[in-house]
Amino acid sequence: MPRVVTRFAPSPTGHLHLGGARTAVFNWLLARHFGGTFCLRIEDTDLLRSKQEYTDSILASMRWLGLDWDGEPIYQTQRTDLYNDYVERLLQSGHAYYCDCTPEQVEAMREKARQQGVKPRYDGHCRERGLGPGPGRCVRLKLPASGRVAFDDMVKGPIAVDVAELDDMVIRRADGMPTYNMAVVVDDHEMGLTHIIRGDDHVSNTPKQILLYEALGLDVPRFGHVPMILGKDKQKLSKRHGAKAVIEYEKDGLLPEALVNYLARLGWSHGDQELFTMDELVSYFDGTSLNPSAACFDDVKLAWCNAHFMREMPLEKLCDLVRPFVSQAGLGDLDHERLRPLCVMFRERASDLVGLAESFRPLIVAAKDLAYTEKDTKKHFTKSGGLHLQALAAILAKTPFNAEALEAALNAYVADNGLRFKEVAPPLRTALMGFMGGSHLNEIMAFLGREETLARLERACALCAASPN
Repeated sequence: MPRVVTRFAPSPTGHLHLGGARTAVFNWLLARHFGGTFCLRIEDTDLLRSKQEYTDSILASMRWLGLDWDGEPIYQTQRTDLYNDYVERLLQSGHAYYCDCTPEQVEAMREKARQQGVKPRYDGHCRERGLGPGPGRCVRLKLPASGRVAFDDMVKGPIAVDVAELDDMVIRRADGMPTYNMAVVVDDHEMGLTHIIRGDDHVSNTPKQILLYEALGLDVPRFGHVPMILGKDKQKLSKRHGAKAVIEYEKDGLLPEALVNYLARLGWSHGDQELFTMDELVSYFDGTSLNPSAACFDDVKLAWCNAHFMREMPLEKLCDLVRPFVSQAGLGDLDHERLRPLCVMFRERASDLVGLAESFRPLIVAAKDLAYTEKDTKKHFTKSGGLHLQALAAILAKTPFNAEALEAALNAYVADNGLRFKEVAPPLRTALMGFMGGSHLNEIMAFLGREETLARLERACALCAASPN
């Protein structure tokens, strides 16, 4: 098998979104599976809408996802002369011709065809006129008089289109700029592409591009067209379905390996397996098992996937990743010594890094700034609850402040007083956390330390004393 070469070719007219990111993932995985080459091309010929900030954002998103490319990115705006060289080759070989038909004339041809009940198309008016270059003249590809364009799609299977369904497409506009299909064919050939996975909105372009390959005498790459991603309502995916640009997922604390895993599963499968390491994805993804049916985006499942990767990753790495989000939450710049126990206590309860960082807040703020939930204080800050907190404060003032000793002290208080743990734990947890949540009580107190724990109990005791219950 020849060396596999794939590519991702975004247009910098916006940030990288999920559909484009999935296409990049599929092409990257295919290249890495076969030990091939993954290229990146920036299709920036839309001068009005293309912006450097979007190019920078796309490149940053690709790096964040871990989709490294080989060589330098290629920019189409720097290759106009190359495209025109290929146009000249087609003109010289008789596979292309100049056309001076105006847009209005072409539209009149199409309208006439509509009235005759046939496919609206350019009627080949200038095919045999032998025109040369001149102002207002475009260049068109001279299609074969008959025949079919057929290819075996990696996703959809065999596809064939009758040449009669097509027309002599423009390959260079009157302003001297090559068209999209012309530039893409030249680039894909020059970059040595063997496989092209892209959205199925390009299916209609593929027969045209194959005709260009054949007219130029070039090898045709293997094509695969994946269906678009839909929302749960089976409509085209948009922000109303919870979908965001890749850069937003990064800012919202998603893990790149989780997003790559989730995107890979939107239209591809390996048995019933749902979760994969990057090495497993590379090992299994060989370009088969791509689903021709549209996949539906589910933000709940993405969050589930992300939570899994947060739980499974090495603790030190999680500390590194959550640290900037802790700072953004206004909780200070915590070192690993402080972050480690926090991550251990809360990683099972959060689905993203923003939520994980925010879950630290009750244990980071001072006792005087701890926020209480009205529901839990009303229920648990009672007169009897206050008595338990006072008794515990006296015991904890003399207890070694490590998790084991604190657990023993709590258990002893419950047992010695003939109590049930559920009589003591709710007021204590609310006093320490401000609500009925968090990790094991002994772990919470060990993290807070003696001074902060006692300060919280003192504040809670005052509120219990003021309770009418």
